[in-house]
Amino acid sequence: METQTIKSLSQRFMNVRDLTMKLVQPLETEDFIIQSHPDVSPPKWHLAHTTWFFERFVLKEYFENYREFHPKYDFLFNSYYETVGPFQPRHQRGVLSRPSIQDIFQYRSFIDNYIVDLLEQHEESKSEQTDKIYSLIEIGMQHEQQHQELILMDVKYNFFVNPLHPVYKESNSAPSVKREPSYHTYDGGLVEIGHNGDGFSFDNESPNHKVWLEPFKLADQPVTNGEYLEFIKAGGYQKPYYWLSDGWNTVKKNDWQAPLYWSKDNDGEWFIFTLGGKKKLDPNEPVVHVSFYEADAFSRWRGKRLPTEAEWEHAARDLEINGNTMDTGHYHPAATKQTAGSRMFGDVWEWTASAYSPYPGSKPLEGALGEYNAKFMCNQMVLRGGSCATPQDHIRNTYRNFFPADKRWQFSGFRMAEDAL
Repeated sequence: METQTIKSLSQRFMNVRDLTMKLVQPLETEDFIIQSHPDVSPPKWHLAHTTWFFERFVLKEYFENYREFHPKYDFLFNSYYETVGPFQPRHQRGVLSRPSIQDIFQYRSFIDNYIVDLLEQHEESKSEQTDKIYSLIEIGMQHEQQHQELILMDVKYNFFVNPLHPVYKESNSAPSVKREPSYHTYDGGLVEIGHNGDGFSFDNESPNHKVWLEPFKLADQPVTNGEYLEFIKAGGYQKPYYWLSDGWNTVKKNDWQAPLYWSKDNDGEWFIFTLGGKKKLDPNEPVVHVSFYEADAFSRWRGKRLPTEAEWEHAARDLEINGNTMDTGHYHPAATKQTAGSRMFGDVWEWTASAYSPYPGSKPLEGALGEYNAKFMCNQMVLRGGSCATPQDHIRNTYRNFFPADKRWQFSGFRMAEDAL
């Protein structure tokens, strides 16, 4: 790796770390510890865990004579790496009043300085070990970008369950534009999907391989709030006909009547809670915070279906990655004028009909990091495209996000597909 590239890596590392700190600036001290649901982690834990990742997988392995910041942090801030050792149960992360947030700020600064020092030590080095260090730091940055989105997701849920409905950040709504969806037809055939080896990717995106696609049609935009309201008014949540069996059981168990964060006032008007506070539901915005079950049921109701991840990637293969992402600072799906091509990146992660499973010939990373993606390849569904809370330079057209079918707190939506035979 050339010196200039090494310096660029060091600067990008600090940029990623600084952005995380910028995201938590609007929070009060009390906000950092809240865990209002087992799926939601306190912001303080996210700050510490992303720092632990660099300490455990980079510094402890490759910085000579490194002395850990605190001997208990391996237990407190390991997430799920069984091969590393035991860890604080996920649902009990919110009971950790100590270490304080100031301690965690110091921890971040401590680790940041060591990582920069490590990069400087290897600035002139050309070795297999140096390449490994750079690779791990890259994974750590991508990992932190995932947690940047999680911070926004988790803060939103924590604020939503607070009767005061706190505002994370005031946001000016973009002008609302109504567009009727249209469908693009794709011939299908033998196509390639998966990462081709250029630039960074996670292990679950490889290898590049061929799949056969029948001709299909894909909507040029995600389903909107207005379209989804039609489903609600038609009794979609009361009719088991449209639902998968487990989906219908989930609807009954949780008494779902609408997407997460939706509410109706006494006059029958719908509202949605956002990171900018509670506001009137815009029918032209992409619907967000729906589960796979809801996306699938709506599609069946409309006589359509969800695209497979191979169809989605094939359609997005040559499109520019540009859209309403975290970089806009809006943090909410936007009803904006369509740009050239299908709007497939940003706004909402899009559910696909594909279960999360390994590609043919896929191999997890060696060691503990092999647990990063591969251990979750069961009972999860794939989402594509990134969201309004995803850093734009973190998105790829091969990126495979995944969640259980019943989860709704992520910025998830969907677009419809149908066969073209």
